[in-house]
Amino acid sequence: MQGNVVGVQRVIRAPAESIFALLADAGRHSSFDGSGTVDHAPGEKSQPLSLGSTFGMSMRSRPESLFLPYRTTNTVVEFEPDRRIAWKTTIGPGGLIGGRIWRYELEPTQDGTLVRESWDVSEDRQRLVLRLGSMPRQAEDGMRATLERIAALVES
Repeated sequence: MQGNVVGVQRVIRAPAESIFALLADAGRHSSFDGSGTVDHAPGEKSQPLSLGSTFGMSMRSRPESLFLPYRTTNTVVEFEPDRRIAWKTTIGPGGLIGGRIWRYELEPTQDGTLVRESWDVSEDRQRLVLRLGSMPRQAEDGMRATLERIAALVES
């Protein structure tokens, strides 16, 4: 990993408004998670997001991980309707663990919308550890799968 950000992108054949509506509803995040770590609880309620919103996520570890299920607190730190949304993820009291930022940037194109997803650890308290080993590759693989799932949900 060079720097503190890993990103992927793809054109999705849908308008930015449709994609943003999905991203800006915390209750729908499990429907497009490609990492396999967001707990896919049935019957989640819609939870519209805006700048400063906080929302929780139940998480499960990958089978190869030694970690038990856990819960994150996420705060929306960037919000530009139909263009950009990002949230900072922390764990534990006072956000003791974490600080990584998940960001989606949307750019209308002739064929739909260019969607960029990034995993930014520049503010994460564990960034030095996260930058080593398989974490960047796992994040990249999960983001590619996420964009594939978003496309499946919004393309007509």
